[in-house]
Amino acid sequence: MRLLLIGGTGQVGSEILALTKKNNIECISPSSSELNITEQYSIEDFLTTNLPIDFIINASAYTAVDRAEDEVESAFKINRDGPQYLAKACAQHHIPLLHISTDYVFDGSATTPYSEEMTIHPLGVYGASKAEGEQAIRDCLSEHIILRTAWVYGVNGNNFVKTMLRLGKDRPQLNVVSDQIGCPTAAADIARTIIDIVEQMANKPDNRWGTYHYCSKDSTNWAEFAKSIFAAAQNIEPNRPPVQVTPISTAEYPTKSARPAYSVLECSKIEQAFSVIPPLWHTSLQNYLPNILKNIG
Repeated sequence: MRLLLIGGTGQVGSEILALTKKNNIECISPSSSELNITEQYSIEDFLTTNLPIDFIINASAYTAVDRAEDEVESAFKINRDGPQYLAKACAQHHIPLLHISTDYVFDGSATTPYSEEMTIHPLGVYGASKAEGEQAIRDCLSEHIILRTAWVYGVNGNNFVKTMLRLGKDRPQLNVVSDQIGCPTAAADIARTIIDIVEQMANKPDNRWGTYHYCSKDSTNWAEFAKSIFAAAQNIEPNRPPVQVTPISTAEYPTKSARPAYSVLECSKIEQAFSVIPPLWHTSLQNYLPNILKNIG
């Protein structure tokens, strides 16, 4: 199997790339200068030169949620136009596409986990651009998997876990929002799921194409997640100074873009279709922390 991975330096993309190397899966992962998904000719030129390709994974995205409110054109160019151009090229060359999306396509007003069939209603530019990117793929390409996930943290890039650990080095007390609920999800777990799906669909393409949700099991809020991060870090490094987490409301920590208050995703569809069983978020956090603590100090 020969894969084309777009966004190989991001949180999920870097984990996918590492996994393909470990499993001896051939994977091409060009830089954005080698393949710019916001330019149709760039996609076509790259594919023409590098065919055959059995599967394309799009792990690239504009993810600066607050900055997107000011950089609307950039957000839509990367999150909507890029996936559309990719899907069109995939259709032309008969290549299936797996595209990563987000819980931000929902408005967070639900009180039970969001299924794939529930109506989307993004609150801000980031969510709207991702939602339109999803629809562009559906309109252009039948052989696609759209994988929505949430509260991602990985080795590369910035994320909530790293931010908490860095702030906790210098501050004995932190205020953290407690009225936003979701499922922290390790990028490494997402990567394993993606490779599993791609291998299954490459070996037995069938009617499992479509939209799926994947996140860790059990939900929490940001404040409780922060407490768990510091507790787990202290178990690994007993001399690490304790940090007190004080829960606050979203209203007490205003941001430029609204966040969904409830981002729990229903994952039974992916479990049934691909036999994917998401881990508990506590377990994934404990597996993630040792290497990160070495780098953060």
